[in-house]
Order: sequence, then C-alpha cells, then structure tokens
Amino acid sequence: MSTPETQNAYRWFIVAIGALMTCVTIGAMFSLAVFMPHISSATGWSRTGISSAMTLNFLVMGASSFGWGTLSDRFGARPVVLIGSVLLGVVLVLASRTTSLLAFQLAYGIGVGLAGGAFFAPMMAAVTGWFDKHRGLAVSLVSAGVGVAPATISPFAAWLLSNYDWRTAMMTIGLLASVILLPAALFVRNAKPAPSSKSVSAGGASVSVGLSENQLSKAFRSPQFALLAGAYFLCCAAHSGPIFHIMSYAITCGISAMAAVSIYSVEGIAGLGGRLLFGVAADRFGAKRALVVGLLVQALVIAAYLSANALTTFYMLAVIFGAAYGGVMPLYAVLAREYFGQQVMGSVLGALTMASSFGMALGPMAGGWIFDRFDVYDWLFIGSSIIGIAAFLIALAFPPFTSAQRQQPVAT
Repeated sequence: MSTPETQNAYRWFIVAIGALMTCVTIGAMFSLAVFMPHISSATGWSRTGISSAMTLNFLVMGASSFGWGTLSDRFGARPVVLIGSVLLGVVLVLASRTTSLLAFQLAYGIGVGLAGGAFFAPMMAAVTGWFDKHRGLAVSLVSAGVGVAPATISPFAAWLLSNYDWRTAMMTIGLLASVILLPAALFVRNAKPAPSSKSVSAGGASVSVGLSENQLSKAFRSPQFALLAGAYFLCCAAHSGPIFHIMSYAITCGISAMAAVSIYSVEGIAGLGGRLLFGVAADRFGAKRALVVGLLVQALVIAAYLSANALTTFYMLAVIFGAAYGGVMPLYAVLAREYFGQQVMGSVLGALTMASSFGMALGPMAGGWIFDRFDVYDWLFIGSSIIGIAAFLIALAFPPFTSAQRQQPVAT
C-alpha cells in the first residue's frame, strides 16, 4: 500500500520519465537536420524534398495528438506510450531502408510524426494529474526534454554518421529509441483520483460520473478552449519562423556560418533555462501572468532581431528569445488543467497540441517564401512579431478560474 511519501517520490519519477521520453522522441525527429546532407549526397534526393518530411512531422504529430490524448483519457497513458515506443523504432528502421524519396517522406514524415504524437500530450496529461502544488515546475521539467534533445541526440547522430552510412545510423537511432523508451513506458501510470471525486459502484466496479463525452464537447465549445487554442497557435506561428531561419538570417547579416550555428545552440540552451524559470514563476505568480509576460517578451525580441548586426547582439537576443519561447510552451498544459480538470486532460491537451503544431508548420514555409520573394528576412521578423503581439493580446483575455476549477481533485 502506497504512502503519501512514496507517492510524492513517484510523482517526480514520472516527471523524469516524461523528460526522458520527450528528449528521445523530439531528438529522433529533429535529427533529420543532421541526416539531411548525408542523405542528399548518398541518394541524390533534393534537400527540399528531404526537409519536407519535417513539415509532415509537425502536421501529422499535431493531427494525431488529439487521438492519442483521447486514448490516454480512456485507457491511461501507459498503453499509449508503449505503442508509441514500438512505433517510433519501427518507422525509423523502415525510413532507413527506403529507396525512393516518396517512401522516405511517408516513413519518416508521417510515421515519425504519428509516433511522436503519442508522447507529449499523454505524458503532460499524466504528470498534471500527479501534482497540485508545483504543477508548473513539473510540466516545465517534462518539456525540458525538448531542450536537452539538441545537446544529446543530435551529437550522437553526428557521431554515428562519422562512422557509418546514413542508413545504418538512422536504423541505430530507431532501435536505441525503442530500447530506451519501452522499459521507461512500463513505469508510467496515471495518478489515482482523490477520494473526493464522484463515483458510484456498479457490480463492484468504480464508475466515474464526473466528466463525460458531453462535458468534453462542452470543453471544446467553451471560450476558454478557443482562447487557449488561438494563443497557442499564434505563439508557435510567431516563433517557428525565426527559430528555423535564424541561422540563415544571421549569415545574411555578415555572421559566419559556424557562428550562426552557435546562435541556434544558444537559443536551445536558453530555452531549457526558460522552462525552469517560467515553471517556477507560474507556481508562484500564476500560469496566466507568466504566459502573458513571456508572450510579450517573445514578440518584442523577435522585432529586436531586425537591429542585430553583430554576433554579441545575436547572442544576447538568442538568450532572451530562447528563454521566452521555451518558457511559455509548458504553461498551456497548466492552464488547460486548471480550466478543464484532469479527466479530459489528454483530449484537451491533444487538441491544443494539434493547434500548436499547425502553427509550427507555418513559420519555416512562410520564411522561405518571404526570402525567395524579397531576398531579405525583414518581413518574416516583422510579421512574426505582429503575430506574437496577437498571441499576447489573446492571453490577456483569458477568463479567471472559478472556485470549482481551482478545487479540481488531484492525487496528493
């Protein structure tokens, strides 16, 4: 029989598992940037064709997140992440064996995106159920795995490519991903509802009467959900273009190619710190206040990039920008939990993740079109800053939490 002390320890163990899963999954997905020149050189496929698999990743991961989140509400997070753990390894091995660009796009773009959607929403939902206090910090630590991925999986992929051909390297990452994720998934479990939650006995089984599909429908039709989805979409649409094109933009400003890569790395490291900073701030001052501040800072620093012309300026802005966009991302999960409760958290967060992924898919494509048309990136940063301000204004309109929402039962 578990005690409050063991439950308290286990909840942080779940956080660690979630961080590991996001690190491995996102790292495997974004390793395509490392693989791309090697694949193009070996196969003759265009880089545009290969990189389009990343756009497919975002779209498919977003679309599938809602389905995976709904399944986690119904069956728990463990079976969902177990399926994702197997699927991720299988599709990466299949992608490494493809002989045509279309087959690669289907295997890597659609397959990895589908597998990736099985982790973020279900694990975020599971973690929020374990916490009443320190919920902001907990979900931020899970999300921190995204920031760790470029410093772990990407260098490992580069090392593999320096010793093996791209097919062997990709197959190795796929197999190792499943080897790491499968045992971790076995330890995942959802928090038990607190005794105060409403339930009735039916033939010896406990049947929840708290939230139903009808109430889930009400959640999706609520102004809170519309505002959260709108802010999340615009937030990601605002920062995805500058993130993806920052290296190319820095080069057009006279920064060397190697230094431009380091700017991207600084953003990633700053994002890790930002997740911790904003997570603590959300616990202390409220998730809405922390999100509003982060969105405003993000919009302003995107515009400030237009005045950057020296490496030191780029570094300074990269620290602020990385901390802002990294810090705000986990807060949507905290707000969703407080608005809608735990029992539909997977479905709601899956739908919100879908909105954010669609926003992420817009930035890289829009930035490429702007540069091809105008031969400069100025309009990308101007437009992204305006979109960021729109996200900030929507966040200001978030309604306050009701007493009932604040007293949603959770395990302690």
